[in-house]
Amino acid sequence: MDFQFSEEQRMMKETVHKWAVNELAPIQEKIDEEDWFPPDFFKKCAEIGILGITIDERYGGLGGDVLMQVLAVEEMSRICPGLAMTYAAHSNLCMHNIHKNANEALKEKYLPPMINGEKIGALGLTEPNAGSDAMSLRTRAEKKGDKYILNGTKMWITNGPIADVLLLYAKTDPEKGPKGISAFIVEKDFPGFSVSRKIKKCGMRGSPTGELSFEDCEVPAENLVGQENMGVHVMTSGLDIERIVLAGGSVGMAEQALEYSLRYASEREQFGQPIGRFQMIQQKLADMYARTEASRLLAYRAAELAQQSPRGGKGTELTKQAAAAVLFAAENATWVCNQAIQIHGGYGYSLEFPVQKLWRDAKLYEIGAGTSEIRRLIIARELLAEHFERRGQR
Repeated sequence: MDFQFSEEQRMMKETVHKWAVNELAPIQEKIDEEDWFPPDFFKKCAEIGILGITIDERYGGLGGDVLMQVLAVEEMSRICPGLAMTYAAHSNLCMHNIHKNANEALKEKYLPPMINGEKIGALGLTEPNAGSDAMSLRTRAEKKGDKYILNGTKMWITNGPIADVLLLYAKTDPEKGPKGISAFIVEKDFPGFSVSRKIKKCGMRGSPTGELSFEDCEVPAENLVGQENMGVHVMTSGLDIERIVLAGGSVGMAEQALEYSLRYASEREQFGQPIGRFQMIQQKLADMYARTEASRLLAYRAAELAQQSPRGGKGTELTKQAAAAVLFAAENATWVCNQAIQIHGGYGYSLEFPVQKLWRDAKLYEIGAGTSEIRRLIIARELLAEHFERRGQR
C-alpha cells in the first residue's frame, strides 16, 4: 500500500489550498451571511485549471484521477464548503458523468465551455417525491419526432438557479420502472425550462440550490446520453464517484474544525492555563484527529478503487467502498464539528467564530448523495451478497 501522493496529486492539493486561502477565505463571511454566490467563481476555478480534473486533455481537461478530484474538494471544503459543493456538482456530478457516458459529439459540444468556466453544470435527479427512492422519479420524457418533450419537477438541485447545462434523468418508459429511465443534457435556454425558486438553507450557503420546472420542455433527440431506457447505469455509476468526492469534502470540513479547535485550545485560558492542558479537551482533540484520519483513509482508498474500476454500479466492491467512505466521513464531520463547538464553548455558538459555519455545513453530507440510512442499506446489501456468493461456491 503506497500512501505517497504522486507529484500531480501533491500539486493539486497545494494549489487548491493556497488558492482557497487567498481567494475564498476573505469573502467566506459575506458568502455565508448573504447566501451570496460570487459570480466570477467558476472563471477563477478555470484559471487555476481545476474544472476538468478527470476530463481528457483533448477536451481541455487535465486527464487526472479521482483522487485528484477528491483532494481539490477536500482543500476547498476546509475554507468554504458551500462553494466546494457547487464546484463538485459542476465538475463531478455533471461534467464527469457526461465525459464517461455521452457520445463524442456531446462531449465536444459541452465539455470545453464547462472546463473554461463559460458554462455552469448541474445534475438533475432528485424530485419532490423522489429522494432516497430516486428510481421512482416522475419526470417524463416523450419522444416526438426529433425531440423529447420533458414534463416534471426537480428538487434540491445544487447549482440549479445558475446552471447553463444539466444532466437530467427522466422516465422514457414509465411501465418499466428503473429500466425505463433515460439521461439527457438540457440547456437552460431550451423552451419549457424554468427555475421555480431558489431554496433557502441553514448551511452550505452561497451554493445556489433550486427547484426546477419542465413544462413541455423541448430537448433535441441527439441530447440523449447513452441509450434510451439505459439511464439507470449512468445514474448508479455516477453515484459511486459522487459519494467518494463528497467524502473528501467531509474530510476537509473535519480537518479545518480540528485546526480551529487546536488553535483555540492553545490560546483560551481558564483557571490560569490554556484549556488544551485539561485532559477532557485533550481527549476530544485526540478523538477528532483519529476519526478524521480514518475518514481520510477510507475516502482515499475508495478514490483509488474508483480509478481502477471507473464504471462502478450495482453489485461491485466500488459501490460498497464508496458508500462506506461517505457514511463514515460525513457522520464524522458532523461529530467533529460538534466537538469543535463544545471546545469553543459560547464562542463556538457565536456567529463571530467560524466553527459554527462548518457545523451547519457538515450536516448536509449525511443527507445528500443518499442519506446515511441508505448508505448503510447499500453496504449491508453488498456484504450479504458477497457472503451468499461464498456459500454458494462452497
